[in-house]
Parts: sequence; C-alpha cells; structure tokens
Amino acid sequence: MPTNNFDWLQKWSKYTPNRLFLREYDRNIDWTYSDFNHRVNDFAQHLIENHSIKKGDRIVVYSKNRSEYVLILLACIKIGAIMVPLNYRLTPRELNGLIKDADPTLFIYESDFSESIGKIETLSDKIKLTVESITHYLTGTLSEDSINIKNQIAEEDIVMILYTAGTTGLPKGVKINHRMLLWNSINTSLRLDLTSADHTQSYAPFFHTGGWNVLFTPFLHHGASHTLLTNFDPDLILQLMEKEKTTLFFGVPTMLQMMADSQYFDKVDLSSVRYAIVGGAPMPIHLINIWHEKGVFIRQGYGLTEVGPNCFSLHHDDAIRKKGSIGFPNYYIETKIVNDDGIECQPNEVGELLLKSAVVTPGYWNKPKETKAAITDGWFHTGDMVKSDEEDYVYVVDRKKNMYISGGENVYPAEVEAFIVTQPKVKEVAIIGVSDDRWGEVGHAFIVQKDNSKLTDIDIINYCNNQLAKYKIPKYVSFLKELPRNEAGKINRMDLKRFHQKTPK
Repeated sequence: MPTNNFDWLQKWSKYTPNRLFLREYDRNIDWTYSDFNHRVNDFAQHLIENHSIKKGDRIVVYSKNRSEYVLILLACIKIGAIMVPLNYRLTPRELNGLIKDADPTLFIYESDFSESIGKIETLSDKIKLTVESITHYLTGTLSEDSINIKNQIAEEDIVMILYTAGTTGLPKGVKINHRMLLWNSINTSLRLDLTSADHTQSYAPFFHTGGWNVLFTPFLHHGASHTLLTNFDPDLILQLMEKEKTTLFFGVPTMLQMMADSQYFDKVDLSSVRYAIVGGAPMPIHLINIWHEKGVFIRQGYGLTEVGPNCFSLHHDDAIRKKGSIGFPNYYIETKIVNDDGIECQPNEVGELLLKSAVVTPGYWNKPKETKAAITDGWFHTGDMVKSDEEDYVYVVDRKKNMYISGGENVYPAEVEAFIVTQPKVKEVAIIGVSDDRWGEVGHAFIVQKDNSKLTDIDIINYCNNQLAKYKIPKYVSFLKELPRNEAGKINRMDLKRFHQKTPK
C-alpha cells in the first residue's frame, strides 16, 4: 500500500482527532484535526477528479492569508502536488515571469485581485479558480465518508516553490521538499521545546518561508494549534495572545516595535508566552529590553528560504550579553565561515557563511546553473558575511550584497534599479537601504538623468507606482551628475550612504 509519512494532518487526526488544529479569527471558525483532515481529503479528491491534478503538478496561489491557503497546501501534500505561493503585493508585470517559470496546472486567486489577474498575460491558457469557490470545503457539509488519499510520497518530493529575488534581482524559485520540512521541524522543536500544547497566532504572509516554516509546519508536525489572521494587527494580536494563552510567537523587529507601541501592550497579560522568535533583521537592544520587562523573552535567530529557515538561535539568556549575535547553529546544521580562498576563518575574522544540512534546498526551480553556483559538495553558500567570537557565537556583519529589509520584506536594489532605468529620461540609478523609524529600512535612489532632462523625485515615484510592490518603491530620491565609483569602476555605495546622511529629510 502506498505510504505518505509526511501527511502529518492525517496522523494527528487519528492520534488526537478532537484537538484544535486551526482557528480563523475573521470568520470565527474552529477546526479540529479530524474535521480539517476530512475536509482536506474531500478537496484533494475534487482536485484529482475535476482538475486532473497529479503528483508534481504546480498549483499557484495568489491570496492573502486565509484558511483556504492551508486547505490547498495540505491537499497538495496528500496528492504530491506542488504549491507555489505568490506575493499578493506584486504587480501584474512582476507576476508574469514567475507564472511563466512555475508553469502551473491550476491558478487559485482571491477575487479581490480579479482586476490584476486580467492583466497577467501568462495566465491566458491556465485553469483559474477563485479562493471563494473552494470555501465550501471549509464551511459546508462534509461528505459521508472521508476518503483517505494515500500516495507514495518520498522525502525528496517537492512540497512548494517559494520565489525569492537573487542579488541580481532575478527571481529564483526555491524548491522546498519534505526532507527540509521534517528536519526543520526537528531543529525547531529541539531549540524551542515544542509540544502539542503550544498555541500561536499566524499572521506572517504565506508567500514567505516564515509564514509556513518558522512555526506553522513545526506546530503541525507536533500536533499544536494556530489562530489564523488575514493581516498583521498589533492591537488584535496582543488581545488574542492574552485570551488564547499564546505560548510562542514569531515576528520581525518592525512587528514587535508596532506591538510595543500599541495601546494594549501595557494592559495585556502575556505570562503564558515562553518567548518570541525574532528574525528577518537584528532587533534593537532597547526593544529587547521593552519585551523583557514585559516578561517576554526574545529568541533571535537566522535563516533563509534556501536553508531551514530555522538555522541559528540565540538563547534569550544571552539576548543582552551577546547583543547582535544570531547565536549557535541549530542541532542538525553544520557551519563553516570561509575566506575568499575557501579557508576556514579564525574567531573575529569575517568570512562567508556556508551551511550543510538536511534542511538545505535541493536547488532552484528550472535554474541548474544557479543551483550549481549556490551548492558545493552539499554546502550552501549564503553570501552572508559573518564572524564568530571566542565562544563560537556568530554575528552577521553584512547582508547579501546590497539587500535591505523594509517592513520584513527583502528588497534587492538590482531589481528596482533595473525597472527605474527603463524610464526614458533616466541614464543611471543606484539604490541603497537606509534606516527608517517605521519600516526598519527604506530605499534611497540616486539617479543620473539624461542630458537636458528635468525629472523630479515625484516623477520617479509615480513611475514606480503600480509597477513595483509598494515596499520596493524608494522613499527618497536624489539626483547626481554622476554616480560615485571606485577604482574598479563599480558604484561606491559607501559614498552614497554618506550622501544620504547629508540629505535633508
């Protein structure tokens, strides 16, 4: 008989059928493990019978967080299909290439985005369903008998493809397989002491690895529970954390700052929370202190879509003593810090971080060259420059090339620069990430105009509007006669940072 040891929902529906699996706040609906498993089986059967979905087919999802998203992923796991979540903030121009690359059999989208969907050329010959058309599988009457779909699923089979921009700005689809999910869950549970009694709120977007793999899939593996929220709402989340007795939660520093600024922060009882898992960017010490004074310990970490993502963790006892550190690698992860010659670095010597583990991606979708360049003898080259101290605590010195993080979203300047330079009056452009009180970082674009052109900062921002996701649009625009360059002819971004410091805000 075919086996699927990775259908964790099916297993928990047998072990603890009446335990809470998922609660959706917006529609005020709860599902037990048994109930949700029955519904996923019904939906998976529908995909097989009515849309001929089979193992290896891609199902693209273009939606905000909602329970239908979970339904789709878990149906894919039963069938062996591959879910491809797309960022709902992207414009039709940005989505075209991703859909062409994924070549989906089925495209499922939220009806609120219908206008955008009509502008995506690569969807013209694809089968399309609205998310709302499958809602009845969540809320309607169950079939009399739950058909247990059992396909032969191996650990190397792909579960999802998550698109992440590279340092060139060209999107790459990271293949996530069952092996990665299993060992990421094991690493996570060993460092965070997960149990089936844990509960959290889920609000990180599902088009990111953090939305699925920081807590959601490890919680599923351990039979724990979630409350799903459509959007990040700091006031609501704080109130739910008290009401539902949350045990752990995940966020980026911008989110934790917004929660700390909430009118409810000083009022709510968060004594049930063991700690907060923070990633995406370093958390400022003053913010760590605010949460520690509230009795919530901060566990900073490090990860990336291609590995884990739960790769490093800094114990909360060291949050102040080792400020800025990402801690130690998680249990089943090997690390190396190497110089340009591939020789391992000594303590306090900066080098590139390499990772080797069962949680390393098998590669990039349709990109064998990029895969070969990124993975050597099982070692994934992160491109992140780090150093370790005498106690082996690791510190990130610089991010991948010039990437910056705005409100938890990775922004690669090369992608934005490549679009802005298509403006007919722009000769050259360079973008750097700069500090911002609200978003952590935002973009500052430095532009050289073509002869006799008279562009303004508003012209540039208007050109970007509706063509780039809002978080990618630079907040600041400056015009220079020429871009500063070093001896090798490359743009000197340190000089641009100095220009930014002198720019009136």
